[in-house]
Amino acid sequence: MELDELRALVASGEIDTVVVAIVDMQGRLQGKRFHAPFFLADTVPNGAEGCAYLLAVDVEMNTVDGYEMSSWSTGYGDFAMVPDFSTLRRTPWQPGTAMVIADLANHDGTPVAASPRQILRRQLDRLREAGYTAFAGTELEFVLYHDTYEEAWQRGYRDLHPANLYNVDYSLLGTARVEPLLRRIRNEMYGAGLIPESAKGECNLGQHEIAFRYSDALNAADDHSVYKNGAKEIAAQEGMALTFMAKPNEREGNSCHIHFSLRDLDDRPVMTEVIDRVNAGLLATMREFSLLYAPNINSYKRYQPGSFAPTALRWGRDNRTCALRVVGHGPSLRVENRVPGADVNPYLAIAALIAGALHGLSGDAAVQEEFVGNAYDSDSPTVPENLRDALGLWESSTLAKDAFGEDVVAHYANNARVELSAYDAAVTDWELKRGFERL
Repeated sequence: MELDELRALVASGEIDTVVVAIVDMQGRLQGKRFHAPFFLADTVPNGAEGCAYLLAVDVEMNTVDGYEMSSWSTGYGDFAMVPDFSTLRRTPWQPGTAMVIADLANHDGTPVAASPRQILRRQLDRLREAGYTAFAGTELEFVLYHDTYEEAWQRGYRDLHPANLYNVDYSLLGTARVEPLLRRIRNEMYGAGLIPESAKGECNLGQHEIAFRYSDALNAADDHSVYKNGAKEIAAQEGMALTFMAKPNEREGNSCHIHFSLRDLDDRPVMTEVIDRVNAGLLATMREFSLLYAPNINSYKRYQPGSFAPTALRWGRDNRTCALRVVGHGPSLRVENRVPGADVNPYLAIAALIAGALHGLSGDAAVQEEFVGNAYDSDSPTVPENLRDALGLWESSTLAKDAFGEDVVAHYANNARVELSAYDAAVTDWELKRGFERL
């Protein structure tokens, strides 16, 4: 949507609210809802502001120590929210509403370095300097329940009712049970400017996937975040709940396979020429960048042998046992990174893909042969086993500091330490069940 179109819709009364959204460390949309006439008169020329603690809190929005950007000692000041009007769109699931995604800036106008959108922008700039542009498509899986979010909360997320009671992978009969919701999500995302491709059932009980067409890397990350937030809102409106947790139960986890390719500055596909180098760089950096692909404690519980979630850091042609699956041919040739789960921050994951590709294109990573067979049974290097190991690899990585900057490495290392500290202090249901009586 162009600004002139928005002005006309506001004047006619069709749009009365504009959401200004930023992306936080977890990849969530945060922000404000503006009265549309005020947005046009004041926010368009001047931008908006929000508390800098939005990039310095944990997942529950608790203020925590360790961030240079924002703390009690700095007074928790504001940063600027600068709308990117190329992202302006309707949100059909919220009547009379439009949305725009904003970049974060300091008061002197400089970008906030630790902002996920800025991290991706910086890698795109590096890639352009090397003569390339990046395209990506993200495939998000979710598990759907016939319970509201409030009911799930009150039950402690136990004894919920999945939308399907058996494996509906590719089942047209099983997916028809929830097609009214899937159809609404597809159509309303189309109204928000996304291009839906298909919906299908998956293996876990109540698990589904809606796929959207690939696009340039920044737009793909924006669309991912709009879809993820919007799908939850639509499910809530229908009295249901869905989760993008990487591993919501002991069955199959929720993945976010990311399809990734490069073009030259003349928009010519080049993967047939560079894919060996790209794969080499991605595999060489995968362990050190795993904090960006698997950012949460729960992320690592998804990596189980024989689960379609990868453990082996190898690449193979149309081989779903490998971390990297090469698919397509000719202009459509691309690499599918199967490591991220649906809890991933898309901006950080795609930024990691670009940084890894650049490392490979530089010639500093050894080219690997294609893996044929079951990579689960190989002696290949593997993804880190847990967030603590991933943090150690990230924090000590010269590659990460060179690619992202020491300030960004420190910021996201602190985020991981905060989550680990909270987890270490928690008493889990597993501990109570095993130890309450018998120990």
